[in-house]
Amino acid sequence: MAAAGLPTLETLDNADVPGVKTDRRARRDISQTTKPVGAELARDSGVTAPLNADCTGLIASKLAPTGIGDYHGDHYQPVVTRPRMTFDFDQVFDRHNTGSTKWSRYPADVLPMWVADMDFAAPPMIIQALQKRLEHPMVGYSVAPDDLRDAIVADLWNKYAWRVEPQELIFLPGVESGFNMALKALVQPPQNVVVQVPNYPPLRHAPGHWGLNKVELNFDAQADGTYTTPLTTLSQSLQGGGALLLSNPHNPLGKAFPREELQAIADICLEQGAWIISDEIHAELCFDGRKHVPMATLSADIARRTITLMSASKAYNIAGLKTSFMIIQDRALREKVNHARCGMVDSVNPLGLEATRVAYSEAGPWLAELSAYLQSNRDYLVDAVRTRLPGVTMNVPQSTYLAWLDCSALGLDNPQQFFLEQAKVGLSPGLDFGDDAGQFVRLNFGCPRALLEEGIARMERSLRNRKA
Repeated sequence: MAAAGLPTLETLDNADVPGVKTDRRARRDISQTTKPVGAELARDSGVTAPLNADCTGLIASKLAPTGIGDYHGDHYQPVVTRPRMTFDFDQVFDRHNTGSTKWSRYPADVLPMWVADMDFAAPPMIIQALQKRLEHPMVGYSVAPDDLRDAIVADLWNKYAWRVEPQELIFLPGVESGFNMALKALVQPPQNVVVQVPNYPPLRHAPGHWGLNKVELNFDAQADGTYTTPLTTLSQSLQGGGALLLSNPHNPLGKAFPREELQAIADICLEQGAWIISDEIHAELCFDGRKHVPMATLSADIARRTITLMSASKAYNIAGLKTSFMIIQDRALREKVNHARCGMVDSVNPLGLEATRVAYSEAGPWLAELSAYLQSNRDYLVDAVRTRLPGVTMNVPQSTYLAWLDCSALGLDNPQQFFLEQAKVGLSPGLDFGDDAGQFVRLNFGCPRALLEEGIARMERSLRNRKA
């Protein structure tokens, strides 16, 4: 939550927007407490806190607008470094003492940049809808209403030209339960379950929950920094059926699978009689004009063997509401997979259902601006890694808000531990994503620019001090 009495960036920088009041007195108050900083430390995003600073103090210092302007005496002078937006993604919120998983794992002086949870306010239309829903005092067991199903159906058509019927949606408290249900229902030893690595840890470990044979398939790294699927090895690994656990867009590589590669993968699965369990939770977050291609849209035959998992949780930043859905277009397959939830997967909470409805029916403008902001953050990070973090390299993410950093050249036993202890930056360890990924860390750049810059500055300083 924002500090009491401090105006948001929107208050300060939207004087000409109808319905938005400009608090000039508050503007002067903030200017009196904000110190000018040099370009080297500021990097257009505010004061860089000392390495040993408590993050609570850091957050408090950045609750004022950062990243797009300077204070001159008693006025705020904007500097156009990113497109002006209707929604405020620069505002920093203090998430300490809110029960946040992300902000509770590490001590208060650590800046957490690990779990896939963005540090932005949820879309205002979702917050407003939840407040209105809570005017009704009953929050009992709930089912998905027709208007929620209709909103998702319309969204799938508008985004992907994918015609889905309302009854083809199965609502769940998360995609993790969905791909576990599918494995339980569809795969039997000695069939293999193929997982491309590195990969999202719960997806990577899911076959082991059911005693299934897991085959970890490494991507082929290309000279241009992209990754491709080794098709011959995939075909060999799926002989006898089984299933492919697909992450598209891919976590942690940020790979947005092109249509041609998806088609080749799907053809192999059809040829081998394998199921496709496709986690497409980051579908809406593609960069540089790319458009997500749902696997099930490739053909009717592929759709009959595909279980698609989606959610508003990542793109619309409502992960804590624990709501997702499966799309299974074959009736017999749908009934079989849904039966596997018995005694294991419960119903979905009513606030999550309402938030999902509003996300898909009303939050499109917010999502468009978020995507632009994330792409700008990505570009900023790519440049910073290249120019400020010697020994660290990264591919350019095509999607998601997750960066896969290669620290091999640093010669560290444990890069995640080094940055945690020496930079006070909490990253995800590469070993969680693959046995051969010990020299990698994953960084979440889904945050206000000020926090991203702070994380980069801390990492930069730790590397500089290591050489001194």
